[in-house]
Amino acid sequence: MTSVSGPARALAEQTWVLTGAAGRIASSLRPELAARVARLRLVDVRHVPPAHAVEESVVADLRDQAAMAEAVAGADGVLHLGGLADEADFHDLAEVNIVGTFHVLEAARRAAARRVVYASSNRATGFYSRDTQVDATMPPRPDGLYGVSKVAGEALGRLYVDKFGLQVANLRIGSFERAPQDERQLSTWLSPGDCLAAFLAAMTTPDLTYATFYAVSRNARGWWDLSAGEALGFAPHEDAEAHAPDIESAGTTPSAAPQGGPYAQASYTLDRQR
Repeated sequence: MTSVSGPARALAEQTWVLTGAAGRIASSLRPELAARVARLRLVDVRHVPPAHAVEESVVADLRDQAAMAEAVAGADGVLHLGGLADEADFHDLAEVNIVGTFHVLEAARRAAARRVVYASSNRATGFYSRDTQVDATMPPRPDGLYGVSKVAGEALGRLYVDKFGLQVANLRIGSFERAPQDERQLSTWLSPGDCLAAFLAAMTTPDLTYATFYAVSRNARGWWDLSAGEALGFAPHEDAEAHAPDIESAGTTPSAAPQGGPYAQASYTLDRQR
């Protein structure tokens, strides 16, 4: 009898690996993920204490290919949130975010873990102007070297779909906060509830081969087309506009300015290089 693995089986029967398990987004997702899967393997460079019965902790570095292969063994899918989460020296970004993502994808291929959900970033397209509605089919325009590393990760996923038959969803994550913090985030805000919905859609949509979509709330001032995510079942419902009165600088930035805002400034990249 042919075994059935990956998203074809019920989520409650599956083992999922969560890289970057100590991070803010992963920590927010963990309780709901643990309530839905059979086993949740927490992977980080330091020990993450299990807080739910289905969780187990594995200490592994993305830069260590053997360690990642061991961490992913026996899994149905991987939620890849690990890596450097902001602008940094390019050598470090390449080693952790690009090579590390290769290690995750290769580990998934070797383990026959059919699906990888990749935490990409809106900063893969941060140099588009604010008066441009961007959809996931448009060419990347990263606002820094961090964005470059995310574009590279998306490209690696494309290769592993085309050449090796993996299923990959790239989530271009917006500004994950309990509430928007500044004028830019009135367009880029991703609420915790909508964040969970984005990841669950990517984990469970049945017809996935390769997809890229913006994980962002349904903001009235949003810059990104939501249709690619909606096609996979992601239906965000919160709107940053409800918080606009609390943000004094709302609406003051010229529409021609890059969507990346301060991240698109030359100094933001150059000051972080060796």
